[in-house]
Amino acid sequence: MTASTDRLPRLLALVPYLLARPGVPIDEVAQDFEVTPKQVRKDLELLWMCGLPGYGPGDLIDLSFEGDTVTVTFDAGMSRPLRLTAAEATSLLVALRALADTPGVADRDAVQRAAAKIEAAVGQAQPAGVAVGLGVREAPETSRVRDTVSDGVVRKRALHLRYYTPSRDEVTERVVDPMRMLLVEGRGYLEAWCRAADGVRLFRLDRIDAVEVLDEPAAPPPHATPTDTSEGLFQPDPSQRTATLVLEPDARWVAEYYPTDGLVELGDGRARVLMRYADTAWMVRLLLGLGGEVHVEEPADLVAEVARQAGAALRRADHAPTT
Repeated sequence: MTASTDRLPRLLALVPYLLARPGVPIDEVAQDFEVTPKQVRKDLELLWMCGLPGYGPGDLIDLSFEGDTVTVTFDAGMSRPLRLTAAEATSLLVALRALADTPGVADRDAVQRAAAKIEAAVGQAQPAGVAVGLGVREAPETSRVRDTVSDGVVRKRALHLRYYTPSRDEVTERVVDPMRMLLVEGRGYLEAWCRAADGVRLFRLDRIDAVEVLDEPAAPPPHATPTDTSEGLFQPDPSQRTATLVLEPDARWVAEYYPTDGLVELGDGRARVLMRYADTAWMVRLLLGLGGEVHVEEPADLVAEVARQAGAALRRADHAPTT
């Protein structure tokens, strides 16, 4: 059965199409609209009940059949093809091109064909002189990882990952059973059953150092359920603490690389963010490495520990032998 969301645009296009082709064979209509002849006949039967207010004789669309051909004898005012405005065409093309670049899209060719049809159909409605950024620029390494991961997802094969976990500052190797790929806030993720963690995990593609498609089928257990991303990709963990940080312009990358909340612009390129962390020692190392490009406002014990370790490092530097 054809979805109603597909059928309505087809019904709107059928009448002007038939007006331009009196006596067209139904098989040809089906081929042009990429549906079955049976579906075309169902659509024509529905059109018979559509028309102008009053819905009496002379108000409804009228069709004439001769053999396996059809002709419109009354169009009820639906004589013009459905046309896209420049804004509508731009919106559709942006969405389709972004979809074509989405990790895990199995049939990119179909998406590209749809975009090409819209480009051909809009003609002069296509906006001129407008440049639109349509995707995230990826490093070549990330692109290769994405393609390999996508291959494993499509072929339903287990993957061997070498993965960097920033919250623990460690690289681990693990075998996972891929479930799907996601594009969230411009970043690609693999969602998979992690055999080492014995649970569903999300792996950011640009943090996968190496990936290999294994010669064994992916077999996530029946109770492995996809992550609910309706309220954001990362949900607060009660075991984690939250730091309030003020980032200088050169440290803005922190808000892009690590999960943060509540970004507030402070002017001059500075921003205040909330950042969750589980390991205080790791958080202190990160903040010390950023030097004067980040200021810790809360919590008090984290502020004190950063100050203590920074002071100790300065004292060691003062007493270091000179050469």
